[in-house]
Amino acid sequence: MRSSKSRLMALAAVVSIPTAALAYTAVAPYPSTVTATTYYSSGTYHGAVDVANSRCNYWGAQTGVSATVYWNVTVRTSGVVCNGNGSGNQNEAKLNLGSGWSFRQWHWIKTSDSYDRTCNRCQVGNLGGTGNATGPHSHFQKDQYGTKNTSWYSSYTSKGEALDRGELMGYI
Repeated sequence: MRSSKSRLMALAAVVSIPTAALAYTAVAPYPSTVTATTYYSSGTYHGAVDVANSRCNYWGAQTGVSATVYWNVTVRTSGVVCNGNGSGNQNEAKLNLGSGWSFRQWHWIKTSDSYDRTCNRCQVGNLGGTGNATGPHSHFQKDQYGTKNTSWYSSYTSKGEALDRGELMGYI
């Protein structure tokens, strides 16, 4: 009887752990301010978190996930771009989460650190504005087969919030 009760208590403890404790932690890649979340200021849908710092080519656009995971890095722009160079030209670090889910980080500037690898919060480039961007920032998006999911950040991050490097943005 005592053994069964102990097992049930242990099982109850595991069940009571919040889902977020089992998820990856998404954190700010550098000191920044949240400039957009679910909607842009214009009211159009965005479905991601943008964090900005005005220092273009600032060292240290780290991957925004605190976990040792594999990042697939795609470089579409090799030069220093701070204010956009056209839709589809953004540099991307992509974490494959399985079942069609992915977590993406866009807009950084290519450096010697811009390559595929397994790491924990590694640098993938410098702060930039490649692709469809109006200034230097990082775009963080979770999606499944291209459909954006906002639940990972909606309770943790808000527009206008100042973030330190490594500060929580949400759970993916």
